[in-house]
Formats: sequence, C-alpha cells, structure tokens
Amino acid sequence: MKKTQEIFICLMLCCSVLTVSVAAEDFSSRPQVKPEQRWRIAYYQGGEYEYYYDYLYAMTKGLSKLGWIEPLSLPDYPDRDTLKLWQWLSLNINSQYLEFVPDGYYSADWDNISRHKISNSLISRLNHNKDIDMVFAMGTWAGQDLANNLHRVPTIVVSASDPLRSGIIKNIDDSGYDHLFSSYDPRLQQQQIQVFHQLIGFKKLGVPYENTVSGRSYAGMDLIEQASADLGFEIVPCYTLSDIAEQQMAEQSVVDCFDELAPKVDAIFVSSQGGVNAKTTPKLVKIANRYGIPTFAQHGEQQVRYGYLLGLIRRSGLGPEGVFLADNVGKIINGAKPRNLKQVFDGSFSMVMNMKTAENIGLYVNADLLAAADNLLWQIELPE
Repeated sequence: MKKTQEIFICLMLCCSVLTVSVAAEDFSSRPQVKPEQRWRIAYYQGGEYEYYYDYLYAMTKGLSKLGWIEPLSLPDYPDRDTLKLWQWLSLNINSQYLEFVPDGYYSADWDNISRHKISNSLISRLNHNKDIDMVFAMGTWAGQDLANNLHRVPTIVVSASDPLRSGIIKNIDDSGYDHLFSSYDPRLQQQQIQVFHQLIGFKKLGVPYENTVSGRSYAGMDLIEQASADLGFEIVPCYTLSDIAEQQMAEQSVVDCFDELAPKVDAIFVSSQGGVNAKTTPKLVKIANRYGIPTFAQHGEQQVRYGYLLGLIRRSGLGPEGVFLADNVGKIINGAKPRNLKQVFDGSFSMVMNMKTAENIGLYVNADLLAAADNLLWQIELPE
C-alpha cells in the first residue's frame, strides 16, 4: 500500500512538472501554419479618442511587420477617426490569417446608456453568434466591460491608462481571466509626477480630472496622491466632465478648471480626458501662460508641440509598443493563453520641453532642466 502511494505521488509530481513546462512554452509570435479559417477580429472603444487611432495604427503596422498581414501602406486620416481606419482595414488588408470584421466595430460614444447596450450586444454576439475570434478593447471603458466571466473570447486591452487601478486586471503579472491580456506600463505615470516635481519644485499642483473611477485612473490620481505624500506638495483638484457624449461640455469643463486653478497653483498636470484635445489646447495654454504656470502634458510630444511646457515621450514613439501588442496577438493565435502572457511593456522615455513656452511664462531654464530634456522645441505649433 505504501509503495502504491509513493508511485501515485511520483506520477502526480511528474504531471505537475509537465504542466508547468507546457504552460511556460514560448509560443511563436509569427505565423506557423495557415489556419482553416482566418481569425475574425472585432474592435470596441468607449468613445472617440485620438490616441486610440494611434494604437490601432501601430498594432496594424506591428502585425504586418510580423507577417500576419501583407505589407501595406496605411492611410493617414487627419481627424484620426478610428471608424474610418477600421473600415479601411476591413476592406483593404491582405491576410491569410486575420480578418478585421466590417461590422465588428463598436463604440459607446462616451454615453453610459449606450455603453451598457453596446457592451451587452457585443458580449451576446461573442457567446451566441460565435463569429468573432478576438476583440481589440481600446481604453478603460472597453477593458472594464470585457474583463469578466461573461464571455471567453480572447481580448486584447489597449491604451487603458491604469488597468490595475481601474479594475481591469488582477495584478501586473496576472490579468485574472484566462481570455484577457492587457498591455501595462506602470513606470510611465510614476515617473511623470516625480520628474515634473524634481524639475519645477512646485508646492501646489493643480490637477483637473473627472472624479470617477475611470477619471481617476486616466489621471493616475493614486500615484499623484502617493507622490504628494512622499514629496510634500499639495494637490489642488478641479473636477471636470470627461466620459460623456456632450463633447462641448467636456471641453468647457476643462477650460473652466484651468481658469479656476491657474491663479492659485504653482503648476498644472494636464491629464488624459475627453476635454483635452487639439481644440481646447490653445485655450488651456493661453490661460496657463497668462499666469506663468508650468504645465506637464500626460500625453507627450504632440501636446508639448502645441504649447504645454513639458512631457515624457516614448523614445521610439508607439512603434515598439505596437509590435509588442502584435507579438502577443500572434502568440494567442498560435495557442498561448492570454492570461499567461507578459503584460508589462518595458518602454524607455525621454523628456521633451517647449522653450517658447518657457519664455512665455518667464521660466528660467537652468542647467538641470536643459540636461533633463532630450528634445527641445523652439516654437508653439497650432493644431490642424
């Protein structure tokens, strides 16, 4: 009897080792064999946001680079409309492996009622029609709506500001759902506030943001509050409207907050939200400049070109992250479980500074500021 138990335990241990070995297998990110049918991909976003267009563009380029799509020249839509790009992709990509489903584009248009209907409709389609094999979930809303046990379709969450604190993933090493993968770069938001404070030395930081779970996630408020405790500066909040269908209201709310904050703070952190865009940026820059207030743009170089003082950018743009995302799409197609894939994208950053803005606000650019800036801009561009 004892011998039988020993043999049973030995067999169990061997099976356990074998399972770990298979789970840790390094799946290829490139095409291996032609599938019986192409993987049908759908797209879901909370609403239109210019960086979603950039990510979709970069992912498509990455998929082409890895061989999932034949080489192609993507169109450049000045209005950065994801629907236009998706429609073009659904009609024009040449691939033996992938299909961007023409009627697979979903957007809640930043309307909560629409969000509920759209997400339910998509999940119902995933479960009953079974004509979608993968979903690109763009942004926090989309990630939250598909990070659940209501479906089992592989889901790639992209461009969620903080997927951990917004409840999309369980932790940085585990999405919490077998079908879910989310790209995550925890260092970017951490470094933004630390670098801004180190260079400017503000005592009062103005932060306009929507005071919701998603809004706090976009702005990285947990990290800002931690930095406030560690570095000894005061946060002066102003609550905006962001994820709403009335775009004009969202935009005006940010302008109103800048008017309120600028006279009483030392610096402003310009967080990602619906009301911060090419239309409002010249107004926001004008208000900050009037009061001599340094600004830090959460979304990097393009915003600094339009007149914010500082920003962190990825050294190579979104190209490397697009390949990282495409790499994981490929691994899933080749059999990897989304939950088992590495979620953290290790990007490198550089500082960009607008010297014209520094002049306009009367900021003395000392040696530390010059040394920190990898890229100096000498004029303020007007958004197209």
